[in-house]
Amino acid sequence: MQKIKTLRGLYALSPIIVLLTIYLVGSIIAGDFYRIPIAVAFMAAAIYAIIITKGDSLNERIDNFSRGAANTRIMYMVWIFVLAGAFAKTTEAMGAIDATVVLARNAIPASYLPAGIFIASCFVSLSIGTSVGTIVALTPVVTTLAAQIGCDVAWMVAIVVGGAFFGDNLSFISDTTIAATQTQGCSMRSKFYTNILLVTPAAIITLLIYAFSGNSISSVEAPALTFNEVLKCLPYVIVIIVALLGVNVLAVLILGIVSAAILGFAYGSFNGIEFCTHIGNGVMGMGELIIVTMLAGGVLEMVRQNGGIDYLIQVVTARINSKKGAEFAITLLTALANVCTANNTIAILSVGDISRDIAKQYKISPRRSASLMDTASCFVQGVIPYGAQLLMASGLALVSPVAIIPYLYYPMCVGLAVIVSIVIKKKN
Repeated sequence: MQKIKTLRGLYALSPIIVLLTIYLVGSIIAGDFYRIPIAVAFMAAAIYAIIITKGDSLNERIDNFSRGAANTRIMYMVWIFVLAGAFAKTTEAMGAIDATVVLARNAIPASYLPAGIFIASCFVSLSIGTSVGTIVALTPVVTTLAAQIGCDVAWMVAIVVGGAFFGDNLSFISDTTIAATQTQGCSMRSKFYTNILLVTPAAIITLLIYAFSGNSISSVEAPALTFNEVLKCLPYVIVIIVALLGVNVLAVLILGIVSAAILGFAYGSFNGIEFCTHIGNGVMGMGELIIVTMLAGGVLEMVRQNGGIDYLIQVVTARINSKKGAEFAITLLTALANVCTANNTIAILSVGDISRDIAKQYKISPRRSASLMDTASCFVQGVIPYGAQLLMASGLALVSPVAIIPYLYYPMCVGLAVIVSIVIKKKN
């Protein structure tokens, strides 16, 4: 890899700095994280990224940006957003969300709801291996639940997001697990055992926080649960069961929409025209998320093309002189790559080879380096406001992604756990 000078490296990374400055600093100055739409920040960063890229004509720069905005990974996320929006609106219209909330309020005491939601989110994500799928399935339910019991919506959504990353980090069928084990050359089983020791304390601490914080929730009498209410929960049950069988998330969402349509027609919740209207409203409701995702793909492609990722690798690996330093380097490399790509799987693939070389040189086991990479990427992906997971959760819950971040106890505990594990690790 050709050495990149500091000025050039910072120049390559400057679109991300522009993005964060406009969105975060602007929101802080305004005193309201709802005042600055994230789409505006990404649009400014996109225009800036195209302008500063040298060596190509304007048309060529726009073509390169467009390839990043519409690559297969981005378009796959767009399909998920479209179907998730349709599923959310259809299930809402036929009463599935309200029915599921009634079921949850009858089955779980109010003081244990936060802990119960976290456990459910962990279980679903561990089973289906996708944080986005978990968020799609559970966010509409907890949003309505929060409104009924008087809880902060952002706090309840954060519980789902945290649990979603528990499974994303550990599941055998998660993209991050597959990417980490393949790049580091270890088995999924060995990585799992190493990983579970790392994240279990974080999960326990988070669960205790939710268990004690649930005491502040006032107990409100739940509506009576009827057979019809239970039957209306079927779309969510079907989605989770089919996902557990390993079916593609797009097929899962389509099946969920079909099942919601059948029940909606059967109960007279809507007719054919109204069903199409709900589908359309759901898709249009995801419009901002789709635009932001595509702008993010273009911006981050320009950063990569200008050498931003290579510069980060160069800086982080320049001063490694011990095993602990090497572990910190692998962790930091993955984290920074995730900030620059907004995708934990892509981040792992981007720095996988250099991380494996570092691990070999400093005698770090493949399962340890894979665990560090996977955990660091899930931590960062869980707290950046422009990642697909927080964008999806905020879009479904109609809250700012930044409003969710302060309550993401599990990702934060995981990030701390990684640092502590490196610091206290014995030399060998």
